Amino acid sequence: MVRELERKPQSAEFPVTAPAANPVFFRTYSRRNDLGMRESWSRVCDRTIKGLVELGKLTPQEAELLTKMERSIKALPSGRWLWVGGTEWIKKPRNFSGGYNCTSTNLEDWKAFGLMMDLAMMGCGTGAILEPKYINKLPPIRNKLNVILQGEIGATPVQLRREETFVKIEANQVTIYVGDSRIGWVKSYQTILELSTDNRFTDEVKVIVDLSDVRKAGETLKGFGGVANPVKLPELYTNCASILNKAIGRQLNSVECCLLIDQAAVTIVAGNIRRSAGIRQGASNDTLFADAKANLWQQDAEGNWRIDPERDALRMANHSRVYHYKPTLEECIDAVRKQYYSGEGAIQWAGEAVARSNCDLLSTKELKIDFLKAYEKGQAKQWLQERHPNIDDNEIEHRLGRFGLNPCGEIIGSNFFCNLAEVHLNLLDPDNYREQEEAFTAGALSVAALLHHKFLEPRYQYSRELDPIVGVSFTGLFDFFVHALGVEWLRWWEQGRPETPQGLTFKAKEQEYLTRWKEIVHKVVWQYCDKHGLKRPNRCTTVQPSGTKSLLTGASPGWHPPKAQRFIRRITCRKNDPVALACLDYGYTIVPSQSDKDENGNLLHDPFDPRCTEWLVEIPVAVSWADLPGASEIDISKFNALAQTDFYMQVQKHYVTHNTSATIELRENEIEILGTRIYEAIRDDEGYISAALLARFDDLQTFPRLPFEPISKDKYEQLSQEVERRRKTDDFYAALSRYDFGEMSEAGPAGCDSDKCMMPEQSPN
Repeated sequence: MVRELERKPQSAEFPVTAPAANPVFFRTYSRRNDLGMRESWSRVCDRTIKGLVELGKLTPQEAELLTKMERSIKALPSGRWLWVGGTEWIKKPRNFSGGYNCTSTNLEDWKAFGLMMDLAMMGCGTGAILEPKYINKLPPIRNKLNVILQGEIGATPVQLRREETFVKIEANQVTIYVGDSRIGWVKSYQTILELSTDNRFTDEVKVIVDLSDVRKAGETLKGFGGVANPVKLPELYTNCASILNKAIGRQLNSVECCLLIDQAAVTIVAGNIRRSAGIRQGASNDTLFADAKANLWQQDAEGNWRIDPERDALRMANHSRVYHYKPTLEECIDAVRKQYYSGEGAIQWAGEAVARSNCDLLSTKELKIDFLKAYEKGQAKQWLQERHPNIDDNEIEHRLGRFGLNPCGEIIGSNFFCNLAEVHLNLLDPDNYREQEEAFTAGALSVAALLHHKFLEPRYQYSRELDPIVGVSFTGLFDFFVHALGVEWLRWWEQGRPETPQGLTFKAKEQEYLTRWKEIVHKVVWQYCDKHGLKRPNRCTTVQPSGTKSLLTGASPGWHPPKAQRFIRRITCRKNDPVALACLDYGYTIVPSQSDKDENGNLLHDPFDPRCTEWLVEIPVAVSWADLPGASEIDISKFNALAQTDFYMQVQKHYVTHNTSATIELRENEIEILGTRIYEAIRDDEGYISAALLARFDDLQTFPRLPFEPISKDKYEQLSQEVERRRKTDDFYAALSRYDFGEMSEAGPAGCDSDKCMMPEQSPN
C-alpha cells in the first residue's frame, strides 16, 4: 500500500502568492525516493521532521508543533536540512557538517584547506579568516612541484574503483591515486598542498596524479544526491602547484591562500553544487588582500575585455576587511565608494562582533562599552583576564577570535558550525501572538536539535563545546509590517523613515515585535538545552538573506523591502531541465540566460537554439499586499539608503544577537551619506558589524534579464492572463512527471541562500 502511494503524483501545496514555489521546490529541495520519484512537499516534511525528532529527542508535543509549522510553511529548518535531513547519509558522523549552511574556519594549517573543500562539497557556505596571526602559522614553501596527470577519468570499472585516495612516495617521486569519493577528492587536494612543505624531499618533486578511479561525469552520487562532474578536477592539481611554486622560499600571502581555496571551489561548482558560497576575511592593513580583485577585468588594445586568468578563481568568494579599531570617517566613505563601483571592499568592525559573541560575560551595556574601549586599544585580552581569571588562555583566545563570518555575514564565531531555521512572517497574522509564538518556538526547537551533533574534527568540536551557537531567522519582515501597520507605514518609508511623532510610534511598534520574538527564541532554546544537559548558546537569533526559501511563500527576502509590488521573477535552470519543461506546460515562459550569446555577443532569444546552455523561467509575481488601497502609488525603488539602513539597524538592535545579513542598495549620490552613517554607527556603539552594499541604477534595464524586473499592475495582469491561457495543466507535479527522467544534477540549496548572489557582476566597463 505504501509503495502504491509513493507512485501516486502529488503536487506541492504552496500559497497562491508564491507562483515560483513549485519550480524552486522541485529544483532545489525535492530528493528522489527509492523508486526514482521526486518527493512532494509532504514527503520532505515527513523526512526532515522525523530526522529532527530522532536527533533532538523531541517530545510528541514538540514534534506536533514542528509538523504544524513546517507543513504550513510558517517555520522551516535550514535549507541544508530540507535537503539532507532525515536521510541515512546525515546520520553518519563524517557527514554531520552537511546539515549546516553556515561555517567559518581559521586558516592556520594545511588541514584547514582540506576541511573547507570537504565542507564546500557538502554544500556548506565557507568562511575563512586569513589574518596574519593565522596564515603565518603555515610553513614556508620549500619544494617545487611538477604535476603530471595520468589515467583517464572513469577508466577503472565500477567494481574495482578505490574510494579512498592512496599516496605512494618513492624518493622525490609521489603518485597520488585519487579516490572516487568526497573524502578522496579532498585528500588528493590536501596532499598537493602538504607536499609543497614536506621536508623529506631533496629536489623537485615529481607528482603523478592518477585519475582513473574517478567516476565519469553524469554518474549518480547516491548519498548526498546529484550527479558527478569531474570536468575541472584535473586542473585543480596543476593550478594549485602553479600557485605554490611561485612562493618557494617564503610563506604564502593572503591572496595566494584565497586562490588555493578558490581553486577547490571552482572544481566543486563544476561538479554540480549549484553555487559555492564563500567569504574571505583579511586584515584591514593588508593592502594585497584589499586590492586582490582590482583590475580583475582587463582591456586589450582593441578594446576587448578579458578576465585575468591567474586570478579568475577569486570570483568564487567575497572579500571583507576586518578592522580591530574603529575605522575613520574617510575609511568608511572610501569603503562605501569601493563597494559601489566594484561590489567589493566591505568593512567589518570586529569589536562589536567579539562583544556580541561574549555577551555572557558582558551582561550590561556599561560592561560592553568598557570592553569595546579596551578592544580598540588592543587591551581586550588583559581586560578579560583581569575580570575572569578562571578562564584559561585557550578559551580567551577563542573568545577574542569570534569575529569569523559565514558567507552572507549573519553568523559570528570562531571555527564554527551554526544551524539555522526560518520563520515566514508573511504568512503570520500580526494580531495573532499565539501563532507567532508557535512559529518562533518551532524555529528554536529545530535549531537546538542539531546541538546534539559531536564533530569528528577537534577544532570544530572544541568550538561547539565552548561556544554552541544557533540562529533562528525570519523572512518576510517587510510584508509583515505592511500588514501590521498599513500603507501609512509605506508612506513613512517613502519619506525616509523620519523621527516624526508618527515615525517614533512606528519604530516603537517594530521594536515591540522584534523584542518579543527574540525573547521567545532564547527562552525556548535555553529551556531545551537545560532539559537535555547541553550548554546554552549565548546568541540564538539572526537574519539570513533568504533567497530561495522565501520563494516558497512569496516573502520579501529577510528584512529587505521587495524590488517592487509586482515584478517578473527569473529562475535559473539547466537547458531542458525537467522542472523548466514542466514550467512551460504550467504556462510560464522561458528565455536564454544572460551568458548565452551569438557570435557577435548579442543575447540569444530562442531557448531551444543549439547555442543556448542555460534557461531562465519567467514568472509574474505580486507581493501579498500589492492590492491594498494606495500601495501601488508608492515607488519602492525610491526608498533611500539611509531608510534601508535605519530599518536594518532596528533589526540588528532589537532582534538579532549574531549579525543581520544586509545588502543596502545605494545610488552614487548616497556614497558619502551612507559612509558617514556607517561611521557614526560604529563610533557610537550602535551595534553595527558589517553589511554588504549594492549599486542601484534607476534604469534596471542597464542589465538585461535580471533575476527581478519591476513591472506595472497592467503588465502584471496581462502576463498573468497569458500564463493562464498557455497553461496545459493545473498539476505541476503531473507536468513534471512527463519529463522527469534520470537524475537531478543539483545537490540541494547552496551554502549562501541569497538573491544578492544572483545579481550580475559589475560590468568591466
